[in-house]
Amino acid sequence: MTSEVVENEFEFYSKAEKYWKDVPPTVDGMLGGYGHISSIDINSSRKFLQRFLRDGPNRTGTTRALDCGAGIGRITKRLLLPLFKTVDMVDVTEDFLTKAKSYLGEEGRRVRNYFCCGLQDFSPEPNSYDVIWIQWVIGHLTDNHLSDFLKRCRAGLRPNGIVVIKDNMAQEGVIMDDVDSSVCRDLDVVHKIIRRAGLHLLAEERQENFPDEIYHVYTFAMR
Repeated sequence: MTSEVVENEFEFYSKAEKYWKDVPPTVDGMLGGYGHISSIDINSSRKFLQRFLRDGPNRTGTTRALDCGAGIGRITKRLLLPLFKTVDMVDVTEDFLTKAKSYLGEEGRRVRNYFCCGLQDFSPEPNSYDVIWIQWVIGHLTDNHLSDFLKRCRAGLRPNGIVVIKDNMAQEGVIMDDVDSSVCRDLDVVHKIIRRAGLHLLAEERQENFPDEIYHVYTFAMR
């Protein structure tokens, strides 16, 4: 539980904000120096997501997606804009969202909203999104804030919409990273938070072909 490793909630959030303000607004910056894994990441995410976008009675729509912890728009540009008519982006760092407007190029015209906000304070517009994509950012939320945010995401889904989390998973327990002021949870803890938010797990997949020295990365789809 994050309550065991986060001593001061205000400090936990303010230290993270300060950390990201000093990170260069580049793909390499977004990925902590691992920019070279971006294509592997995007290709796997696309395959994972497309299983829900295929034809069928419960097919997830392709009208609107939300990119949470969007940074400069790496995922918006390469994963979401090619698949969805419009995308909204939310990130706590204003400089990243400013950079996104040039980084996204012409296709960026289909980004409707750039929300500058921490996810602990953000509420997706109800009944609005086919896919809410949350990648490499849940570690910046306490357990309670993550559970509450996922509840708000659930309310933000259109019929047959899904919430997707893609993130690092610890081997056991909850590990604090003092450098960027984040936590890494194990699978059991994440499953419990998903259940607590009233979401049902539809699919879970471990990312392949990432460097051995980094945490295992898992993708979850829920509604």
